[in-house]
Amino acid sequence: MEALFLLVPLSIGIVFIAIWLFFRMSDSGQFDDMIGPALRILHDDDRPEINQKSENVRPDGDG
Repeated sequence: MEALFLLVPLSIGIVFIAIWLFFRMSDSGQFDDMIGPALRILHDDDRPEINQKSENVRPDGDG
């Protein structure tokens, strides 16, 4: 029973700290753009260019 006198105020303090941290991060813009980083990976521009003419293709008739 004596543990409750320590654990209840401690848990209430932790909840208030978590709420304070959430509002602090929310005010600083931490949660403004949730979709942008997820979609940014889909638009990868690091692909090599595909050549239209391949050098390994044999001309017709050399079979």
